[in-house]
Amino acid sequence: MNPLKRLGRRRASVLSLLALAALVAPEAATAASKAPVAPAASKAPAAPDGVRASTLGAQAAQSGRYFGTAVAAGRLGDGTYTGILDREFNSVTAENEMKWDATERSRGQFSFGAADQIMNRAAARGQRMRGHTLVWHSQLPDWVKAIRDANTLRGVMNNHITTVMNRYKGRIHSWDVVNEAFADGGSGQLRGSVFRDVLGNGFLEQAFRTARTADPAAKLCYNDYSIENWNDAKTQGVYRMVRDFKARGVPIDCVGLQAHFGAGGPPASFQTTLSSFAALGVDVQITELDIAQASPNAYANTVRACMNVPRCTGITVWGIRDSDSWRSGENPLLFDRGGNKKPAYQSVLTSMGGARAAKQTDAPAPRSAAALPSRFSWSSSGTLISPKSDATHNIAGIKDPTVVQYNGKYHVFASTASSSGYNLVYLNFSDWSQAGSATHHYLDRTSIGRGYRAAPQVFYNAPQRLWYLVYQTGNASYSTNPDISNPNGWSAPRNFYSSMPDIIRQNIGNGHWVDMWVICDSANCYLFSSDDNGHLYRSQTTVGQFPNGFTNTVIAAQDSKFAMFEASNVYKVQGSNQYLLLVEAIGSDGRRYFRSWTTSNLAGSWTQLAASEGNPFARSNNVAFPSGGWTRDISHGEMIRAGYDQTLTIPSCRLQYLYQGMNPNAGGDYNLLPWRLGLLTQTNSTC
Repeated sequence: MNPLKRLGRRRASVLSLLALAALVAPEAATAASKAPVAPAASKAPAAPDGVRASTLGAQAAQSGRYFGTAVAAGRLGDGTYTGILDREFNSVTAENEMKWDATERSRGQFSFGAADQIMNRAAARGQRMRGHTLVWHSQLPDWVKAIRDANTLRGVMNNHITTVMNRYKGRIHSWDVVNEAFADGGSGQLRGSVFRDVLGNGFLEQAFRTARTADPAAKLCYNDYSIENWNDAKTQGVYRMVRDFKARGVPIDCVGLQAHFGAGGPPASFQTTLSSFAALGVDVQITELDIAQASPNAYANTVRACMNVPRCTGITVWGIRDSDSWRSGENPLLFDRGGNKKPAYQSVLTSMGGARAAKQTDAPAPRSAAALPSRFSWSSSGTLISPKSDATHNIAGIKDPTVVQYNGKYHVFASTASSSGYNLVYLNFSDWSQAGSATHHYLDRTSIGRGYRAAPQVFYNAPQRLWYLVYQTGNASYSTNPDISNPNGWSAPRNFYSSMPDIIRQNIGNGHWVDMWVICDSANCYLFSSDDNGHLYRSQTTVGQFPNGFTNTVIAAQDSKFAMFEASNVYKVQGSNQYLLLVEAIGSDGRRYFRSWTTSNLAGSWTQLAASEGNPFARSNNVAFPSGGWTRDISHGEMIRAGYDQTLTIPSCRLQYLYQGMNPNAGGDYNLLPWRLGLLTQTNSTC
């Protein structure tokens, strides 16, 4: 949104919509990937009322969690397997491909081919990655087991940890640094292994300290089985170790509980165990879940225990179909051998607050287009939100809205335009019928401050458990807030860049640098922006470095000036390997409308979807106005999302779009035009 242009009702000449040009994506960045650990008392966000996803990963994301699975590289050629993987899971763990015998079979000779295949595939599809495992007594090459000199083994262990972690630095959110180090039975002590026998009990501390040095931002986990019952000696032994590590400053961030359960499911004390570890100041993760015979009640009890503990950050099932399981004879997973959902699937989804799935056979992979049609039609509300002036704010227009649903309310931020300039406003309400009467909180009264602030975007950074408000100030700026409902909680503005990137300066011409937009996949965050001169720019940083480190600024797409003008939105389409790009254009009649493109890779090129005046994404010619045609401009706005986190996930159908429009007869100074907010609802949904 550019406050300086004076377009008013100016009529643009008939545009020749040029073919979209997109640059080759830069190499994926390799810096650190992890967010700060939240205090033990902090609560994970509740799923917003009315938002119910229909897949496991999408529903887990509603509460800032992940729902993942173990993946075998050798099965990635199976279309049924990958169809379920891509549709259902937002986190991936390599089943065997990152273990010692797979990555360093001979001393100092590392091989990452199969691990890279899983890592790169997950990253390309926006799935997060767990690392499994660095130090384990099993699946260990014989040459390591044969070492008897402490200095040699210590050097070998440190080199293995450092080399493997550096390979995936910035791309893996959590590492199982040490796996299964405690003995079964009643001793509560470490098991015998080459590491304990040669290095002593201190090998665990050494491994965690080495891992922290190798990747200071990755979450470092201890992972084990049969530690789910709070009263067991093995559980207590692990608890004492974690408590000792935290007291002495040994870096440990999480405990992984494998949860390989019998038919009865978790022990009665399972939630107590999760809560007790979390109270030490670490996250807990269910890392290898499978349950004999896949009882729906047993799965539901397991998932509910995690959902009831704010620091239980994610669940991974150990395989996709029963035929893929290491316990295949016990049929322990959520999908049968044909790839169909079992009753346990629905119990898991429901326990996370998700939608009841339609009865169907799920073996075929979903359509890659995720039900997005090639043509769109919409119905518009009347004006829902208008300016509200007060003694110190004489507002001419409210525009550029961003919106999330959270805790049963819509939270809307928008630009306010007046003769004194631009700033931001916040309002919330439970239902669109209440939008017009909601209180307007002017953010120039907060730490965001006075002066030019415009074109906001809001999202929740789930790894950091922090809300971000992105906006333009002449630079790309942001503020943070632990509580979206507290308008006074926003921090003072900070900038993503020290100055305008050179490539923008070289191409902006007489345009303006506007409309910053952030979206993240499992590995990277991307910052898109426009220049009112036909260019869409993209910078990137790693998830762990965010909000710092934005580099590799490129022209992601370009067209003629008015065909790719401003107000870009980028979204992940729920249940698919697809992203949707919207860009505001100015039509041959001088009116604003939106064009659309899709891609499977945020760092890749874009393919036109509905991108012309005759077949737009949203324009006055494909919008009905049952309450009367109050606008002919469909301008800067935002989708109603399926969630609220940094992945910017939207439904694949029944879309809604909050936008700015204005009286068709208005004119004059662009900055004083009477913009108002209305809501589009898709009328040609395919589901």
